[in-house]
Amino acid sequence: MSGKILIADDEKGLVSMMKAYFELSGYQVLTACGGNEALKKAACCPDIILLDINMPDMDGFTVCQRIREHISCPILFLTARVETGDKIKGFTSGTDDYIVKPFDLEELGARVAAHLRRETRIKKQNVLRFFGEMSIDYSGHQLQIGENPIVLSRTEFAIVELLSLNAGQVFDRERIYESVWGLEGAGSSDTVMEHIRKIRAKLSAYTDHNYIETVWGIGYKWNG
Repeated sequence: MSGKILIADDEKGLVSMMKAYFELSGYQVLTACGGNEALKKAACCPDIILLDINMPDMDGFTVCQRIREHISCPILFLTARVETGDKIKGFTSGTDDYIVKPFDLEELGARVAAHLRRETRIKKQNVLRFFGEMSIDYSGHQLQIGENPIVLSRTEFAIVELLSLNAGQVFDRERIYESVWGLEGAGSSDTVMEHIRKIRAKLSAYTDHNYIETVWGIGYKWNG
């Protein structure tokens, strides 16, 4: 697995360690020691971004929100902060996943590879489907309700893709997490629930139809 990765963190020792690890794994590595530098390096169009939350000049939430307006690649937060409020704030700003410090480099590498594999699968899809007033272009990463385009993050779209391509099938939160993020992980229920809440909010602005149905005590299914 190869690609271009941007690592933004003010812990220079940690950055050096991650840079060496990913370069040995065949990645092209860009680094930044603060938020402003991360914004500049993001112009190099990385395939994935590892972003620390606590940086001195600009925090990771702000960086993520600003680059998410222009870049759709996966963004993973590196953080020692694990409170639910921080997670919700991160997902709202556009992150795809959390990596909690301290972390194992092999696990980090596996998570990065899983996100990049998912990106490759999305790009290879060449399917267009209609669900009532909704249309989904899986190859173009586009969803519309009527004439209204719905802007979804990569992770949000991946959840819609999983559920809609398996309409009627019930997925529990753990299976959604494993399918979309590629790995088992602690806190997966909160992660999935927050992403589905955001998807529903975006869809409800244009339709009263409940496309993602909650199956109480089990999980979710697509109601096309």
